[in-house]
Parts: sequence; C-alpha cells; structure tokens
Amino acid sequence: MCWCTCKNPGGYLSAAEIPLSRLYIGMAGVFFTAAMIWVYTYSVFKIHWLMAALAFTKSASLVFHSINFHFINSKGHPIEGWAVMYYITHLLKGALLFITLALIGTGWAFVKYILSDKEKKIFMIVIPLQVLANVAYIIIESTEEGSTEYYLWKNILFLVDLICCGAILFPVVWSIRHLQEASTTDGKAAVNLEKLKLFRHYYVMIVCYIYFTRIIAILLKVTLPFQWQWCFEFLVELSTLIFFVLTGYKFRPASNNPYLQLPQDEEDVEMDEVVTESGVLEGISKVKKTCNGRDRQKESNL
Repeated sequence: MCWCTCKNPGGYLSAAEIPLSRLYIGMAGVFFTAAMIWVYTYSVFKIHWLMAALAFTKSASLVFHSINFHFINSKGHPIEGWAVMYYITHLLKGALLFITLALIGTGWAFVKYILSDKEKKIFMIVIPLQVLANVAYIIIESTEEGSTEYYLWKNILFLVDLICCGAILFPVVWSIRHLQEASTTDGKAAVNLEKLKLFRHYYVMIVCYIYFTRIIAILLKVTLPFQWQWCFEFLVELSTLIFFVLTGYKFRPASNNPYLQLPQDEEDVEMDEVVTESGVLEGISKVKKTCNGRDRQKESNL
C-alpha cells in the first residue's frame, strides 16, 4: 500500500495559517514587555498586580499557541504536552480577563475592599460561563470543521462569550449610577463628576472592544481573501493590546487621576475611606476649610 503525504511548500498548515506562529510569538513578546513596564512603573494596589498577572498570562498563552502551531506546521500534528499547556493558560487568561474587568468596574481595591451581593453574583455567573466557553473552545480546536459537533460547540462558544461580555458591563453601569447619585448628595460634586467621566470612558472602551473582537473582526475575516485570513488574528491581538494599554493608562496610580487620587501633602489632601455595601453612597464625609487655609472642620454626614 502506498501512502501519500500532502503538504504545502511552507509546511502542513494552509497559507492563511503559516504566519500565525510568528505572529503569536511576536505579540507574546509585546505583551510581556508591556507587563514588565507595568510592574516596574505602576503596580501599587492589588488590582494592579492582578492586571500584571493578566498580561503575563496572556503572553504565556500566546507563546504556547505559537509553539503549538509550529509543531502542527512542521510535523503535521500538535504535540500533546504543548497543546495542554496552551489550553491551561488560555483558560486562566479568559478567567483573569473577565475577573479583572469586573473588579475594575466595581471600583474594588481603589475605593473599597468589599463587594456587594449583586456584584458577587456577577462573578458567580461569569466564572462558570468562562469555564464552559473554554471547554467549547478546546472541543472546537480538536474537532474537524465539517462535523456536526464543531458547529454546535462553535455556536455555544459564541453565545456564552457574548453573555460574559454583557455581564461585565453591569458593574460599570452600577458604578456610573452610584456616582451620579453621589455627585448631588455628598458635597464632592467635582471629584465625583471626574470619576463619572472616567467610568463612562471605561464603559465605551469595553463596548468598543467587545464589538470589534466579537463582531467587526469576524466580518473582516469573512471578507478578506483566503491568504490574508491571518490578519483577523492580528487585528484581534492588536485590539486586545490597545485595550489593555488604555485600561492601564486610565486606572494607573497617579496624582491627577480622579479615580486614584494619591495624597501629595497631608495638609492639602485628606482621603476619606468609603467602604460600604454599595461602595459609593455611604460613609461619606464632608470637609470645610476656613479662609486662612489652615483650620479645618470636618462634618460627618453619617
């Protein structure tokens, strides 16, 4: 019996997939560099370390993804150990991404350290859904495209992913609503309005990221010529990098950041801790300054 092996001049992968190994390893280097800069420059609160862990996990996932594609291209099949490492890091990356975005949206570790019951329910919904989404992704990766199971799990993955993306918007909406109410009741309208503007920007960023990576990029993939299909993956990774950088920039610890006001002078800046069930409306204090700028009278609204 004669066995015939069919392969492209560049390897076993198609012309659209051959560039992916180099693309993933290159983007892994970019994410790793960004994570190192973030750790060295901005890691202050616990949430900042969580953001760094997300960037490092994303980098590791891309490295294993690149190695997986390299062996498929050179040998015609994946190496099981590298494939398992990729699936593990991909699972961790997905969970960390939605957990980090939801925690930033609730203001955790910035102005409070307690999550309300409805915020906890978001995590109870999102984390199991992320596990289901990653199981669907693994099944899709190991199933022939023409099989019935492939399209079933592909639809499940798309639906679950959209539900997770929609769920993480709720904490941001709740924070915007609380800041709108607080800006009219606690005597700190200017500060709260600045925070409100920041949360609105963050909401728009998340919506744009979801629409681009889940809808627009897929439409581009359908319209692109076959040999340029790898550009879809490049656009998704590039948009993810831009989203990470913008999120880090918006919520970096800086004196001029309305969300992360760091005290520069104890006589000029007095931080009031807000730790309540909602995280915003209760336990707010009001500060009055006399005309000489030295004596202060603190009136509690509790």
